[in-house]
Formats: sequence, structure tokens, C-alpha cells
Amino acid sequence: MEALQLFNKNETYNGFYVMLMVNRLQMLYFFLIMPRFLIHSYMIWVIIAVGILSQLNILLLSKWFLTRFSSEGYNGFVQLFGKKLVRLLSFIGLFFILLKLFVIMLGFSEMVQIFMFPATDSNWLIFFILLSCLYVAWKGVEKTIRFVVISFLCTFWMFLFFAFFFFPPIAQLSDLYPIIPMELSGNFWKGIFLILSSFSGPEFLVFLGPWFKTNNKTFRYLSYGNALTVIEYVSLYMASLFYFGSNYLSKSQFPIVTMARYFQNPVIERIDMVMLSLELFNIVFAVSIFLLLFYGASKIANGKMERPPSRVGFLFSVFIILIGMILVNEWIWKSDEKQVILLNLQILAGSLSYLVVPIIIIVVMKIKGVNKHETTKEDG
Repeated sequence: MEALQLFNKNETYNGFYVMLMVNRLQMLYFFLIMPRFLIHSYMIWVIIAVGILSQLNILLLSKWFLTRFSSEGYNGFVQLFGKKLVRLLSFIGLFFILLKLFVIMLGFSEMVQIFMFPATDSNWLIFFILLSCLYVAWKGVEKTIRFVVISFLCTFWMFLFFAFFFFPPIAQLSDLYPIIPMELSGNFWKGIFLILSSFSGPEFLVFLGPWFKTNNKTFRYLSYGNALTVIEYVSLYMASLFYFGSNYLSKSQFPIVTMARYFQNPVIERIDMVMLSLELFNIVFAVSIFLLLFYGASKIANGKMERPPSRVGFLFSVFIILIGMILVNEWIWKSDEKQVILLNLQILAGSLSYLVVPIIIIVVMKIKGVNKHETTKEDG
């Protein structure tokens, strides 16, 4: 079978692409449901605080991108960790990738079914969305990274729609009280982990180092992407507080999409359907990246990196993911109680991966004595 050119590197991308990828990987499924779990207005400060913490992680990631190990990809990790440990970490990474894939795909498919195609079986929606992701991923890492521009242009501007909720008569300043809590709710810590998990995603970029140009501006572009995410999260959360109020915010399963249904437009009647249709571009981009990472990690875990990527191998890995999604959808996601368990698991896993991955890499770099003399200094 002819080798599939998934991981070929013919060009590298500048910091602008890094910025877009950070922002779009952070703006996935959780931002659509986050307000219903945060509820209390003082959580605005928590979003900002976690955004600052995320900025510290961004700083650690930027140090990795400046090393020669980052530009060498798999071989760089082997030099840093050793082949056996890389295989073990890849095997563990498969679980984190699968869990993120399942929550993103099942959650988005559920919303599409509820708001757009209520009579369609969600398993068919999963199949067609995953098929679109397969098409993009089939083009390889380079073109998938380039697809982030389309994803960004289709989705970033949508939060500006919600500026309407900041003006009277909908907006009341009292909806933002209390700014400083007198006592913390029982879900306070869960809210922190939810926000932290929502900011996760940039840690997966460490595995795409060979496709990025690196210089001393890398941290700046990573920071821009993270800052855009903070602005979007704060804006959407404040808009949801103005629309629902703290007392009713938890009553809506998908508050952001529900708010979009409020808009009245003489040209487009259902803004929520337009919003979900455009958000699909971001889902396709993110899932395509994760499909490529899953296949790459599975090759490493199986000790088959010396073999070129094959069509059969990649299709088989996507088929396994599809079967897994359908089974999880039927056995877990369609049950509200079990769905909460899966969401909580992803919240913990996302928080853990975002905190641990940068720290582990930096600690090992310190142990190995990696310093500024072993960094790359490409222009761009």
C-alpha cells in the first residue's frame, strides 16, 4: 500500500498560525456550556485569574519551542526522554486525546441535533462530522494547520454578536453582583477546573514543533492567542449573566446557543443555526489535528515509527475512534447522569494535561542541561 504523506514537512508556519491555533484550540465545546456551571458573577475574576495562569503555561511552552528538540519532532523527544519513556508517554497520551475527541464530538453533535436536526439520529451526525474531519486530516499536518485560518475567520467574530446584551434594557448592572463573594459556593472548585480545562489545548502544539518557525517572538504570538481567549470567555460569560441572570443561568443546557436564538433579523431568522454551522469549521479543524496526533501517538506506542504512515493504518485508527464514539454515545452520553461523569473526567484530564505537560518538559530540559546554546533561531 502506498505511503500516506501525513507528516511530511515542506514548509513551516510563522507565529501568526501559532496564535490562531492557540485561540481556536481553547475555544471548543466547553465555552458553549461553561456559563451554566459557573453561575455566580464573581467567576469573571476566576476566568481572568486562570487566563493569567494559562499565560504562565504559555511561557513554559514558548521555551520548548525555542529548543532544537522541538524542531526535530519525535527524534527530539527521544533524545530528551529516551525511546522507552516516549512510548509509555505516547500510550498515556492516547487516553487524553480520545477523551477530548469524545467530549468535543459528542457534545457538538448533541447541540446540532437539538437545535438543527431534531429528527436525525446523533450517530449519523457523528459519522458525517468525523468524515469531514477525516477529509481535512487526510491532507496532512501542513494543510490542516493552514485550515486554522478558515476556522478563525468563520468563528472568531461571532462573540461580537453578544455585545448587544451589554446594553439596556437587557443589561442591568445588578446582574454582575456580587463582584466580591461573601461566601463561596459548593461548585467553586469545580468551576476553577472547568475554566482551566477550557483553556487547555495549546499543550498539544508541542508535538507540532517541526511545522513552526521559532524565534524570540514565539511567546508573544502564543500570548496573543491566549489573550484573545480570555476576552472571548469574559465577554460571553458577562453577556450570559445579563441575559439569564445568576438565578436562571443554570437552567439552560446550552446558554450561549440559546442566547443566539434571541436575535431577530429580517434576513436570517435562526442565528443559532448559523452560529453552529460556522462553529463546525472549528470543530473540524480541532478534531482533524487530534486525529493526526492520535495516529502518530499510536505508531509511537506500538514501536512502528520507522514505518511510513499508511492509508490502511490511518483509516483503521479513525474507524476505531468512530466505533468508540458511537458506543460511548449510546452507553454514556445519552444518559444525563453518565454524561456528567464523562464531562467531569474531561475537566480533570484537560486541567491535568495543561498543567503537567509544560512542567514535565521544562523539568526534563533542566535535568538534561538544555540551555540557550541549544536553541533554534529561525527568522519569521
